Amino acid sequence: MDHPTYSSIAGDLAGGDDTPLLPPQPKTVRETGLELALLVELAAKALFGSGRTQLPALTTRLRLSINVLREVFDFMVAEQLAEVAWRGGSDLDVQYQLTSAGRQRAAAWLERSPYAGAAPVPLAVYRAMLQRQSAALAPVGADAVAAEFAGDCMPAHVRQLAGAALHAHRSLLLYGAPGSGKTTLARRLGRLLEGSVAVPYAVAVGQEIVLVHDAAVHHPPALPARAGADRRSSDTRWAQCARPVLHLGAELGADMLDLRHDAFSGCYHAPAHVKAAGGLFIVDDLGRQRLPAAELLARFTQALDTGADRLALAGGHKFAVPFDATMVFITNQAPDTVLDPSSLRRIGYKVHVGPIDEAAYRALFRQQCHHLGLAPDETALAYLVGELHRASGQPLLAGFPHAILARIRELAAFLGEPATVTPASVDRAWSSMFALAPAAGRAA
Repeated sequence: MDHPTYSSIAGDLAGGDDTPLLPPQPKTVRETGLELALLVELAAKALFGSGRTQLPALTTRLRLSINVLREVFDFMVAEQLAEVAWRGGSDLDVQYQLTSAGRQRAAAWLERSPYAGAAPVPLAVYRAMLQRQSAALAPVGADAVAAEFAGDCMPAHVRQLAGAALHAHRSLLLYGAPGSGKTTLARRLGRLLEGSVAVPYAVAVGQEIVLVHDAAVHHPPALPARAGADRRSSDTRWAQCARPVLHLGAELGADMLDLRHDAFSGCYHAPAHVKAAGGLFIVDDLGRQRLPAAELLARFTQALDTGADRLALAGGHKFAVPFDATMVFITNQAPDTVLDPSSLRRIGYKVHVGPIDEAAYRALFRQQCHHLGLAPDETALAYLVGELHRASGQPLLAGFPHAILARIRELAAFLGEPATVTPASVDRAWSSMFALAPAAGRAA
């Protein structure tokens, strides 16, 4: 049930600042939007595991305010489920413990569901937050794209089309030969996402708990919160995070796209695209997953069209959540060999990332030399372009300079020698990349 406290979220998020505010801190059980019974259960489980515990420690564990927990424990004391174990000189200096009846009740609750973590936010509130912050987040603009790729070797039409896909919040397919820089491009697109998002630690779906926050995906924002925003006055069931960038490759399977029940913790884990809400979901190596590419895309077809996805609990109960991640697919294969025409049409932008021109390749090689702390050598560069690329027919791909120079450094470090860029060192690096015998008699 949506609660009036949360009806103000839209106003908080649409105030013109690119850092969304978290919802206000609930000061009563009613303002949490949760049933008192659920909060009593969580509090009892917390005490069951830790014994007599100070009130401030419980606020940290359950992510509820002191006032809410006081109301919860007043009820538990009245029902003889808990008791005050010790009281100090201040209102905060108080410890609670379970009564015998409370321990019995908590044990039964833990047997039904072991979850004893942060109090969740209601599903309706989670939906409202995603919808409202999606409308408030700043779109990617041409100036930001130009600044991110200033001095870059990527052809202008590639970065412009990719930027347009982000601006329009439409799916994107990057395709081209291995080493063309597709993955690097996708990751750099993630750096264009400005602002931050509010992510709940957990969401209540009926009697079930779904964990959404993932420390491996959700990171603190680079910029501090808006001046005047007091974290202590915000609902600590939410975390303010940089817009997420979630990158998965061939390991992506069908099981990662649906709710996953964890019997040990007694809750569900949100699927990858839900964790990526408000950000970028990169699917690399399309065509190498454990499920066919067309089937993978079909999983998102309706969500891409409607902006909402349907998830199912183990008992079959289904519920909808906004689909708010921008999808970026990457493949080394020809698009028409990976996806059928219908699937291809459903992807908003298809962008080929191919070879770069010779001048850009040479500039990138010099740039990567400086980036890796190596002195560029024009003779070695001329040998790389004029001999190795030309003789082998290998295209001038943006990923090659870094790969070659990294191998030069690695071999030198292994031998305990200074890393130098020479025709011989380039030749050795090239042969290690393509399983070729190095050129005989090449002088250093």
